Amino acid sequence: MRLSLSPTPLLLRWLAAWTLLGLIPAFWPELTGYWLLAGGLLLSVAIRDAFNLHLRPPPLVERLMPPALPLGAWQSVRLRFNNLSNQAITLTVFDHYPTAAADCANLPQQITVDANGWAELTYRLRPVVRGAWTFAPVQIWLASPQGLWQRDDRLGEPTTVRVYPDFAAIARYMRLASGQRETLMGIHQRRRRGEGQSFHQLREYRIGDSLRQIDWKATARTRKPIAREYQDERNQTVLFLLDCGRRMRAQDGDLSHFDHALNAMILLAYVALRQGDAVGAHSFGGERRWLAPRPGPGTLTPLINTVYDLQPTLEPPDYTEMAHLTLTRQRKRALIVLLTNLRDEDQDELRAAITLLSRRHLVLIANLREPVLDELLTQPIHDLPQAQIYATTCHYLLQRERVQEELRHLGGIVLDAPPHRLPAAIVNQYLDLKSGGKL
Repeated sequence: MRLSLSPTPLLLRWLAAWTLLGLIPAFWPELTGYWLLAGGLLLSVAIRDAFNLHLRPPPLVERLMPPALPLGAWQSVRLRFNNLSNQAITLTVFDHYPTAAADCANLPQQITVDANGWAELTYRLRPVVRGAWTFAPVQIWLASPQGLWQRDDRLGEPTTVRVYPDFAAIARYMRLASGQRETLMGIHQRRRRGEGQSFHQLREYRIGDSLRQIDWKATARTRKPIAREYQDERNQTVLFLLDCGRRMRAQDGDLSHFDHALNAMILLAYVALRQGDAVGAHSFGGERRWLAPRPGPGTLTPLINTVYDLQPTLEPPDYTEMAHLTLTRQRKRALIVLLTNLRDEDQDELRAAITLLSRRHLVLIANLREPVLDELLTQPIHDLPQAQIYATTCHYLLQRERVQEELRHLGGIVLDAPPHRLPAAIVNQYLDLKSGGKL
């Protein structure tokens, strides 16, 4: 705790008034004594007020907030103050949140705490940078009994929180009713009755079922048509390859392409784990981290803890090295989900990497498309520069499509989506692959 006394505007106004009154003795010297007496009274009151403020015990401060916050979502932070003195106190409060990592609203605030009582205030915080961040002690300005002084105190303990990718999307997914959650989030379940990969149960035959589904022995026993129902195979593997290279630094609104890729990865990981699959991750193009695939709902927490503080770097991605390392670590057939941002100059290196991976795995390339490209195509053309921009954009997109088409010929599945649509698009693609038995 650090103590520092400073005069309030009220004391400064009194001093200014007393100074102006000093002009009176300049013309009437016989009033000099009264002026000095007024100064002495003001001085004694100010000293007594400062002494009382110095003796007043500081309040106890407690910061109440979750230990983990989702990126880009507004959260409430509560500050609780316990007054240990026998008099009510008035506080001006500012919380030292990590200014480089978050936006803040409703600070500073003023609050009055009753004698021997407690009070709370709330402000809003929106993290904009992932990682581990520390809140410094809370700064308060405690007013003196007469309001002539204020004391600058730094109270409470530092608080460290983790800013994760937007797991709020998963929370929204879980809160929605099971029958409509996919539709409301843009995710479309495509179940194909009776055409899954593993036996689930017997049930009565329904109109539209294939004749191949009929279980003739069960039909003979019950003397009514009985069909076999299948479900998608479980115990498969989904491995994320996360590009941390320089192109993932591109911004789309408040979030980078890398942040959008993380959000999509976490949502798909949650869905895949619910489907009974194992999930793992490997980062490349910067800091290299590896999480071996494992099944079960408890895998989501280690996955988030592995990638939550990763940041895109200035390094170019090395797709060939990534492919060789993946083949070394992941020998069992898996769905490889490559989250990246392709350019036509990546064609040669990426062609070799996809060729290697496709020999053993099913490769899904989740490619982030810059929304500005689509916006440029919708702009009206009024002059030559605008026409040149339009033609350049078309040429760029054509080259991009050629790269993607070649990757499809090599066995890759290419998903090209703007960042904000990537989470739903990648989950839809995964569900299509599951229902089609392609894994």
